[in-house]
Amino acid sequence: MNEAKTIESKQLYKGKVVQLRLDTVLLPDGRTKTREILVHPGAAAIVSLTDGKVLLVEQYRKAVERNTLEIPAGTLEEGESHEECAMRELIEETGFQASKLYKLTEYLPAPGYSSEIIHIYKANELTKVSDAELPVTFVELSEVLALIRKGEIKDGKTVVGVLMVARATVERTKLNL
Repeated sequence: MNEAKTIESKQLYKGKVVQLRLDTVLLPDGRTKTREILVHPGAAAIVSLTDGKVLLVEQYRKAVERNTLEIPAGTLEEGESHEECAMRELIEETGFQASKLYKLTEYLPAPGYSSEIIHIYKANELTKVSDAELPVTFVELSEVLALIRKGEIKDGKTVVGVLMVARATVERTKLNL
């Protein structure tokens, strides 16, 4: 394995959600380099498939200056498990609660500069329990896949989660689809 050894680490910024760190690393060939690392607590995202339709939320994302259509998700709070985060975010963003969550996967959205890990769950048996914080819509799975193919849905966690559920639907795995 081609590992770099950290020889110095400086915190440049500490915000409410993320931190920015500058690491000086020693490479295996003896050279030193600096690495800018975005430290993130992690997140959870939820794919809810009901009667062949995916529950999506619309929200404005300042970093890309546009509205996005995506699966519900959010950042872990201190002491919270990934599953607890997924349940909380589903309720907060959509007003729906799931009777059961199934872990689909976890992935690294930007491992070149970020420590974030996103845990993706499949939610079953939704019940409306409160008002939604965001505009919600149920979209046919086939239409969501078409939006991904056309590049109209670009959000990474949504692409990963929806493709996993679509594959599982085809394969009829134990996800209670």
